[in-house]
Amino acid sequence: MQGEAFLRGIADLVLGASLAEKTEIVLSANESALTRFASSAIHQNVFEAGVDVRVRAVMGTRIGVATTNRTDERALREVTARAYESARLAPENPDFHGPHPKPIPSVVTYAENTAAYTPERRARDVKTICDLAIAQSLNASGAWSTGVLELAVANSHGIWAYDARTHASLKTVIMSDDSSGYAERTGVDASSIDVEAVGREAVDKTVRSRHPVHLDAGTYPVILEPYAVGTMIDYLGYIGLGAQSVQEGRSFMNGAFGERLVGENITLWDDGLDSDGVPMPFDFEGVPKQRVVFFDRGVATAVVHDSYTAGREGKESTGHGLPAPNSWGPAPLNMFLAPGDAEQADLLRGIERGLWVTRFHYVNVVHPTRAILTGMTRDGTFLIENGEITRPVHNLRFTQSVLDALSNVDEIGREAVMLQDEVGGTRVPALRIGAFTFSSATQF
Repeated sequence: MQGEAFLRGIADLVLGASLAEKTEIVLSANESALTRFASSAIHQNVFEAGVDVRVRAVMGTRIGVATTNRTDERALREVTARAYESARLAPENPDFHGPHPKPIPSVVTYAENTAAYTPERRARDVKTICDLAIAQSLNASGAWSTGVLELAVANSHGIWAYDARTHASLKTVIMSDDSSGYAERTGVDASSIDVEAVGREAVDKTVRSRHPVHLDAGTYPVILEPYAVGTMIDYLGYIGLGAQSVQEGRSFMNGAFGERLVGENITLWDDGLDSDGVPMPFDFEGVPKQRVVFFDRGVATAVVHDSYTAGREGKESTGHGLPAPNSWGPAPLNMFLAPGDAEQADLLRGIERGLWVTRFHYVNVVHPTRAILTGMTRDGTFLIENGEITRPVHNLRFTQSVLDALSNVDEIGREAVMLQDEVGGTRVPALRIGAFTFSSATQF
């Protein structure tokens, strides 16, 4: 770790050297380790460390950004000057109002067990999964990553925000000649992840997926495992739960605030301070995270803001700014879908003919304002008959509105699973949905 004092010294140098009217510096110091495996053997072990420096300069209503990954004094002065020159030449942007200091809440984001996780220990973990696969004549692949990220933000308004957090993510795909299975776990503390359970879950799914049969496309009741639900929720946040998409008229939330947009049993929110997720106390502008509820028992209530979008509406940022320059606008990075009380038997009960879906991949947006996605099932798709999982089926392509799916949820699983994306995470349960549209079938 670089440490808070080292990063504070960089920030002070940049702020002192800047000729801009306002200056912001974002520092990201990363130590990441990755063990990757395929064909039931480790083929890559890497460790990467570095510091990224991002300077945003403001001249009147003109904004410029420059970056470097060098931290010597000459490089820092050069990047500060480049940000200033970029701002002088940039078009005017009257919507930006740089944030002012606010107290940063305290949240546990760091686990020493993760920071101290060794390559040898990751290798032993991977061997556990590979041995389980080999015992069933299967091939194991995947990645086991651990790391430490220090994030610091300073600006000329007096903001100083610093956090050091750890992350651990284990993903595996197990394959046979005609089937595959998947499992994933993520968290702050690597030692809390049950590696053997991950391997057994993926191996079991692979074995049960062997010799799939054809199933015609159509509309079926489905049970979506958390992996599939997480993908839907992530895309929902990406296409419509940020204020910029609303301001540009391309969100499904436009004209819907205060109205029931999904089922009454659906409550969805973002909370970077919840230790059950992948906590992050402030955003990339140094603004404290706020809890933002998107759907409260089905009613559309709010979206997330950064300084740009908040400035357009005379509001305050909710702490969801991304690194500048950012064309995407603010984004929810710590989403939660409220769990229910259903066990697996409850999810299956009453389904005469339906589908059990492990996860989705190759997902794309078809219609953002209606939240329609298309994609493929993967790593375990099963036919449900008379309340029981009976046999595996070939994968299918789905074309489905997420809003319609969330308006037709019959049961919600009791257990929520934490899934990690690039900089945050999503915690979701399994869902039973009364009707889900599959537009075509495959031969695999």
